[in-house]
Amino acid sequence: MSDTVVVVGAGLAGLSCAVRLHAAGVPVRVVEAAGEVGGRVRTDIVDGFRLDRGFQVFNTAYPEAGRVLDIGALDLGVIASGLIVFERGRRERFMLPWRHPGHALSGLLADVGSPRDKAALAALTAWDIAVPAERLRGGTERTTEAELRHWGISSRMIDKLLRPFLSGVVLERELQTSSRFFHLLWRAFARGTIGLPALGMGEIPRQLAARLPAEALSLGTPVAAVTEDGVRTAGGEAIPARAVVVATDPAAAAGLCPGLRIPEMRAVTTFYHVAARSPLGEPTQIVDAEGLVTDTLVVTDVVPGYSPDGRALISTSLLGVLSDADEPGVRSRLAQIYGTDTSAWRHLATYPIEAALPAMTPPFPLRRPVRLAPGRYVCGDHRDTGSQQGALVSGRRAADAVLADLG
Repeated sequence: MSDTVVVVGAGLAGLSCAVRLHAAGVPVRVVEAAGEVGGRVRTDIVDGFRLDRGFQVFNTAYPEAGRVLDIGALDLGVIASGLIVFERGRRERFMLPWRHPGHALSGLLADVGSPRDKAALAALTAWDIAVPAERLRGGTERTTEAELRHWGISSRMIDKLLRPFLSGVVLERELQTSSRFFHLLWRAFARGTIGLPALGMGEIPRQLAARLPAEALSLGTPVAAVTEDGVRTAGGEAIPARAVVVATDPAAAAGLCPGLRIPEMRAVTTFYHVAARSPLGEPTQIVDAEGLVTDTLVVTDVVPGYSPDGRALISTSLLGVLSDADEPGVRSRLAQIYGTDTSAWRHLATYPIEAALPAMTPPFPLRRPVRLAPGRYVCGDHRDTGSQQGALVSGRRAADAVLADLG
């Protein structure tokens, strides 16, 4: 039998697993169906513009990212720590005062809730910053909405500020996501810097892949089956392996590992537009309190290099699976949000992501098993939390399980 460990899938989880195995001296081969690494975290070049596959951001507070990535080398463009909330023709600014002293009064003056609401949100934020993460993981579990109400936050602040923001993160407006995950997420947003790599989100998996020998990566090689001796590719090649780690999306993983539970998945669609100039002029995300769109950002206000020629690139996301046919309605709403004529904007691309994120409703186990059977393992954000952090951690956990079993 071969000494090689085969990792099926070159997304963040698979690459994290492979890098850890390689660092431990274990021969590893990553077999990926697509022609490039990254899975859902990829960046396309369209007419010179860098288009991430769906709106994604990087958070420097993710602990696992700090362990496995050279964050400085990503050359992040920073997104403002706060939001502009659009509702009924008005925009309200709500910024974190310790990050943006010049807007220190914005949160106090913003019409997004009562002074009591703002004090309650400040107390929740301070708690999440100060309390050890393990305590947050072990806390009482409710839905996120129930947890916000438990902290004394009113329906007005939930509906105008928190629901619009969180819906773009957990990809559901009902706020049924586990409160334990919410606290970990809120902690990361409060402690970290949010940004975009200068070369796009695809630079994150490319950085991981660069730590593997070139011969360890087999791209454009879909796997048809996991066998007793390794894997069999769709082209009929038998690849022997001492152990197999399945690091694909949940549906593909279930196809390779019969009996594996497939979680409900959340969908999102991102529209990209090009304008002659920025309609906002600052790197701040806008959320739509009325929910007609989820969020929008002038990407080139964050990283000008996403554009080849100085024109503005605007990213706008909506929940669910949409198509080019929905673009006129999106453009019409953007005209209201940005307060400008969008008729001359060019629609560059539409990215419907049907399985963007696993649902994380209570009761939600923050860690699922990665060892399926002797020599058979699985990893991905569906085994931990639906986030880049969860994908990277699951890859490490799977590698550690392999190393423990192989001795």
